Amino acid sequence: MFAFKDSMSSTTSAASGRKSGLLAEATLPAAIDAPCRYVDLPQAGRIAYYTNDMGNGRPLVLLHSVNAAPSAREMRPLFEHYRNERPVYAPDLPGFGRSERRDRDYSPALYAEFIRHFLRDVVAKPADIIAFSLSAELGARAIVGSPELCRSLVMISPTGFSQRQPPSGPPTDRILKVLRLPILGGSLFNMLTSRLSIRHFIGLSFAGKPPADLVDYAYATAHQPGARYAPFTFLSMKLFTPDADRELFEPLRMPVLVLYDQDPNVSFERLGAFESKDNWHIRRISPTRGLPHWERMEQTVEALDAFWDSID
Repeated sequence: MFAFKDSMSSTTSAASGRKSGLLAEATLPAAIDAPCRYVDLPQAGRIAYYTNDMGNGRPLVLLHSVNAAPSAREMRPLFEHYRNERPVYAPDLPGFGRSERRDRDYSPALYAEFIRHFLRDVVAKPADIIAFSLSAELGARAIVGSPELCRSLVMISPTGFSQRQPPSGPPTDRILKVLRLPILGGSLFNMLTSRLSIRHFIGLSFAGKPPADLVDYAYATAHQPGARYAPFTFLSMKLFTPDADRELFEPLRMPVLVLYDQDPNVSFERLGAFESKDNWHIRRISPTRGLPHWERMEQTVEALDAFWDSID
């Protein structure tokens, strides 16, 4: 079982946790204007999550992307929209945001295990899940073997549908080894997480100008103690699953909605094979470049509500 801790608990205990687990609560502002709580998992450490504390209704779980500087901030528009309608949960995934950032083996299995335990022990009811980008693969991995935890899965700009497949095995081990070289890896991470670089990469995902607060928060979260450990695993490609469409998405039996359009980071050549599946719904939100819930919120909410209404 998990151990729970609210963000309002004792200062001494919180300071001790930050020192031992590289928590960012002291210096990182809240990603979402909502209570921030913590849950302890032996394999992933202390995990922060935001919740609106509503007791009734179908829970909604929001999973942010995985890259060099992600956090629950990426899911804030959806949290704000649904917070007065139903229980909403937005965790900072292991190694990101206010969650623990200790040097450990960040792997697809670790993230999948975290998601399963979070759904089972924190949410404690079958949930609707919205997973952004690579978290679509991680969320699918988590619920394929535990479908009772999930009523529906929404994927926003998911990875796993590109014709070009990610590397695996020894090549990714070698990439990670190089990235973890103190001088080289540190210099590369500092370059990737400079304010100029973050503004550039986030800007690629917007058809218009990226919000300044999203850029500022990404910069802040990427400059916390231990911030490079999980991104190094991402940059080595070890978090991606080859043939994810077959290995992770084909086995899904719950209702699935995919929201996508143009995306500078991924492509969707293999998505068409799922159009004929009874439990799959595919909706293009245009014009967007990866973040429809930021740029086309009205269209995104309309697609989400129509999808959930069809399930009900």
